Amino acid sequence: MKIKKLGLLACAGMIVAASCEKANNTKTPVDYVNPYMGNISHLLVPTYPTVHLPNSMLRVYPERADFTIDQLQGLPVVVTSHRGSSAFNLSPTQAEDGKLRPVINYSYDLEHIKPYSYSVYLDDDEIGVEFAPSHQAGIYEFEFNKGDEAKLIVNTRNGHIQATNNGVEGYQIIDNTPTKIYLYMEAQQPVVSKGLLVDGKVDTNIQEADGRNQAIVLNFVNDVYILNIRYGISLISTEQAKKNLNREISNYDVKALAQAGRNLWNETLGKIEVEGGSEDDKVVFYTSLYRTYERMVNISEDGKYYSAAISGEEGKIIDDEGTPFYIDDWIWDTYRATHPLRVIIEPEMELNMIKSYIRMAQENREGWMPTFPEITGDSHRMNGNHAVAVIADAYAKGLTDFDVEAAFNASKGALTEKSLLPWVRIPSTRLDKFYYEKGYFPAVFEETKDPEPEVHSFEQRQAISVTLGTSYDDWCLAQIAKALGKEDDYKHFMKRSLNYRNVFNPETSFFHPKYENGEFITPIDYSFSGGQGGRYYYGENNAWIYRWDVQHNFADLIKLMGGEDQFIANLDKMFQTPLGRSKFAFYSKFPDHTGNVGQYSMANEPSLHIPYLYNYAGQPWKTQKRIRELLNQWFRNDVMGVPGDEDGGGMSAFVAFSQMGFYPVTPGMPAYNIGSPVFDKTTINLPNGKKFVIEAKNNSFDNKYIQSATLNGVKWDKPWFTHDDIKDGGSLVLVMGPKANKEWGSDLKNVPPSAEVVE
Repeated sequence: MKIKKLGLLACAGMIVAASCEKANNTKTPVDYVNPYMGNISHLLVPTYPTVHLPNSMLRVYPERADFTIDQLQGLPVVVTSHRGSSAFNLSPTQAEDGKLRPVINYSYDLEHIKPYSYSVYLDDDEIGVEFAPSHQAGIYEFEFNKGDEAKLIVNTRNGHIQATNNGVEGYQIIDNTPTKIYLYMEAQQPVVSKGLLVDGKVDTNIQEADGRNQAIVLNFVNDVYILNIRYGISLISTEQAKKNLNREISNYDVKALAQAGRNLWNETLGKIEVEGGSEDDKVVFYTSLYRTYERMVNISEDGKYYSAAISGEEGKIIDDEGTPFYIDDWIWDTYRATHPLRVIIEPEMELNMIKSYIRMAQENREGWMPTFPEITGDSHRMNGNHAVAVIADAYAKGLTDFDVEAAFNASKGALTEKSLLPWVRIPSTRLDKFYYEKGYFPAVFEETKDPEPEVHSFEQRQAISVTLGTSYDDWCLAQIAKALGKEDDYKHFMKRSLNYRNVFNPETSFFHPKYENGEFITPIDYSFSGGQGGRYYYGENNAWIYRWDVQHNFADLIKLMGGEDQFIANLDKMFQTPLGRSKFAFYSKFPDHTGNVGQYSMANEPSLHIPYLYNYAGQPWKTQKRIRELLNQWFRNDVMGVPGDEDGGGMSAFVAFSQMGFYPVTPGMPAYNIGSPVFDKTTINLPNGKKFVIEAKNNSFDNKYIQSATLNGVKWDKPWFTHDDIKDGGSLVLVMGPKANKEWGSDLKNVPPSAEVVE
């Protein structure tokens, strides 16, 4: 076999078209995306270097036991869910028969990842790899540099696999559920022999197999230098996987497919243009924006989709009736900023996602709105029922083209019929009925074996988190009821939205767990109590974080705390109070509570809105200071550039919003808080053809404080604005300076809106 020079890294180490653009000194939005950003953090794994098209079913990332390990575990075919492992696996090899394995661990080098392409050199094996994705199909190209017979091992970890004339097909069972991912794969070069891998050897008498870790080996002729593979995936059938492949890919040109993906990413990311700031600032911004397109994913296939509806139940194939069906969403994370960002730049997609929620509710036996809609069904994780917040936010901002009545009924069912207990999906229990009657979720003392059998043994009750989160959900549901003219429901859920008051301790100004007898649990350490992750009382974070978890009514929280001055003092104290114990002791108990500034955690979603709360008490300059400091401290263009629990767009949307200079503190309320923009100019290209421009004059690293402002040409002294102010285009002009103008936005008559109180 003639030894050929490796062609993977031609033209400066990237896909040719992309590198030629760089040679012309032009950079497009996708050139700023760094998929490696945040692949390592303090304790958790915040991000994966994912290759995919926006919101597409086919996603891959290199599989390794740990990011820093020097081995790839084969090559991925499709990642079926956020943070999931690859379904199926490819291993190109020139090893001798008898030395083959279902999955080969490769030493590797020269790895390059872009949103639209992947390339790597398997150095010990002398094999070059290039990959590019489409929506439901992909292409691999392998370049062999040894003179031995080229082989391709295709493995399914748990399912069915069989050889075809020139490739393989089969399915993999996902997470031991009825859900399957189907594969149809074919090679451009002729297969000379094929068979099942048995004890390291190829048995050509066996062409298919069921079970775990089964692998088909395809053998090619000795003079194959380049091997091209293309494949389609499906949640419906292998026949549909083949249709998906043929619909999307007509050749084996991996570079052309990568260029098409590159163009799509530039079109998508280009919906927001930024000017000024540093090159690293732009990397952080566009990488964060790219992360928000990882989920939800469109799983419609030629007008049909697979619906699991409820995790663990047998799924069915349903006609999508012309509306793409989206799945895979951890709403506890994404309702806060990811969905509100889509309302602005992707309203049609957001509407289709809401319609997908409603369809999921209608397809499950109880009719409940989903909480964690995944490909395998609705798995009730975390706490709360925050799909209602997504729906209320979209409706409040003018996205009303969905069945609002059906959304209300499904959300009401989730809040009144389904248990509020974290991490279980069951009907209401005795504890829920207690909540309905007494207005708070009761707690037991930490490390106590819970007497209620339904309580998750690890996640516990999270009593304060449940009470606060449900109070907010009730407020969101009340807004939908009001829009529908359901006055009785409106009053009922508005009253329930004040339940956070029932666990507020006026002596400490913290939300404090209570026994069923109404007494506050003592002793308690607001920094450290609650068991592992604080889960007996809180959830992943401590009491300092949940002190501010009243997203709908900060005006009332200010009153509970004794007024604006005390509210500000409490906020300041959170940022100034040390951990109080060693890092080892603190983080072993609160591994999600990293990215610390005092007791504040930048690493988990319940913290995202907190820096903006100074706006509600007349000191917006402190919001401006905090936001810039937090962005500079915790979000960087490097492998440790995300502080913690990113969750597929949940935290990245906070970064994108905050770098632009505003943030949706209260989803469900059509208002945005103003922070401190990182860029001199941000242009949001709205779907209606209009533009909303945020201009920061005299902006710099030091000049982070707003001196004066105009909104759509009018002098502006409020630290917030409405969705109506931006939906038809316009401009926010901020004059920046190095020292705080403590007068701007400080009039308490101009604070951001909070919920009305209906007793």
